[in-house]
Amino acid sequence: MKLFEFEAKNILKDYGLPVPTGDIARNPDEAEAIAHRIGRPVALKAQILVSSRGKSGGIKFVNDATEARKVASNLFDRTIKGETVSSLLVEEKLGITAQFYASVAIDRQARTYIILAAAEGGIDIEDTALTSPNKISRRWADPDTGFSQPAAVEMLRQFSLTDNDTNRFAAIISSLYTVTLENDAELVEINPLARIASGELIAADARIIVDDNALFRHPEFKERSSVRMDDTSLEAEARKQNLAYVDLDGDIGIVGNGAGLVMATLDLVNHFGGRPANFLDIGGGGNVDITRKGLRLVISNPRVKAILVNILGGITRCDIVARAIIEALNESTVKKPVVVRMMGTNEAEGTRLLHRAGINTYPDPEKAVEAVIKL
Repeated sequence: MKLFEFEAKNILKDYGLPVPTGDIARNPDEAEAIAHRIGRPVALKAQILVSSRGKSGGIKFVNDATEARKVASNLFDRTIKGETVSSLLVEEKLGITAQFYASVAIDRQARTYIILAAAEGGIDIEDTALTSPNKISRRWADPDTGFSQPAAVEMLRQFSLTDNDTNRFAAIISSLYTVTLENDAELVEINPLARIASGELIAADARIIVDDNALFRHPEFKERSSVRMDDTSLEAEARKQNLAYVDLDGDIGIVGNGAGLVMATLDLVNHFGGRPANFLDIGGGGNVDITRKGLRLVISNPRVKAILVNILGGITRCDIVARAIIEALNESTVKKPVVVRMMGTNEAEGTRLLHRAGINTYPDPEKAVEAVIKL
C-alpha cells in the first residue's frame, strides 16, 4: 500500500526525523490558512500516488498566503497523470544548498533489506543509478544485527562529504532502517534529503510503501486497506470482497483455485491464441460464498465474452465449487457461456451437477481452453 507524502512524513516525524513545517489542505481556504500560519514562502504539493508529479505541474511555489489560495484553487480537482488532486501538502519552502538520497528497500534476491545512499538526490535519481552506478552506495542489512549508525557512516565514506554531513546523513539512514522494520515497509525513501543553510538535513520529499500482507498489524491504515488509487472499479470492488483479483485487457474471464494454477491458466489461454480478461484466485478452500462472489464479479465485466473455471480439487471439493458456479449463474441477470475444467475431490458429483445445469466440463485443461476460445 502506497502512502501519500504527508502520511510518510508524519511517520518520519514520529521517529524524530526532520521534515518541513506544514499541514494538509483539503480546499483553497485551508491552503491559505496554513500558508498564513507558516508566514513565509511555501510549496503546494499535490497529494497523488504517482511519480514525477513535479514535472507534471503538481508542485508549485508561492510567496504568501494570498497567492497560495489562488494557486491552490487551480490545483484542486485537477487531473495529473490520471489522478485527481483532492488534497495538498502546504509546507515551508526550503532554501536548499545540497541534495542527497537515502532509501531502504527489500532486495528479494538477497532476501534481506538493502540500504541505498547517494550524494546527489532529486527527481532523476533513477537516471543516476543507470548511468553512474558508482555514485550510489549500497549495503545489505543483516537481519540478526540490524543496521547501525556506524555502518551507515562507513557506507558514506565513498563520498566527499564533510564530517557534519556524514554524521547527520548516517543518523537519518539508521533511523530509516528502524522505520522500515517497525512499519513493515517494502520501501522507505527520502528524495531529496535536503541540506539547508543551517547545515540541517531535512526530508524534502518522502515515500513509503507498506507490505499489504502486514496491514493487519497497522490499524491506522484500516480505512485505506481496501482502497488503492490505481485500482480499476472491478479491482476496488474485489478488494472490498476480499477477492484476489487483477484486471487484464482480454475478453476471456479466468477463475481458478490457487495463484499458480490461475497463472498457468493465463499462460495456456495466451498459448492457444486467447486473451485473458482477469486473474481471479478463489483460494484453496473452495468456499461457496467466495466462489459465487468471484464468478459474479467476472460476469459483470462488460469485456468478458466467455468464462473459464479451472479447478484442481485437493482441499477444494469439486461439488461445492459446482454448486457455487450454478448459484452465481442463476443469480446473474447477464448470461455468458462458462467452461469448467474440474479434477479432484468429489469430481464425479461436481461434474454431474454441472452437466445437469447445462455446463460443459473437461478433465483436460488444454481441451477446456480450446473450448472457451471457440465460444
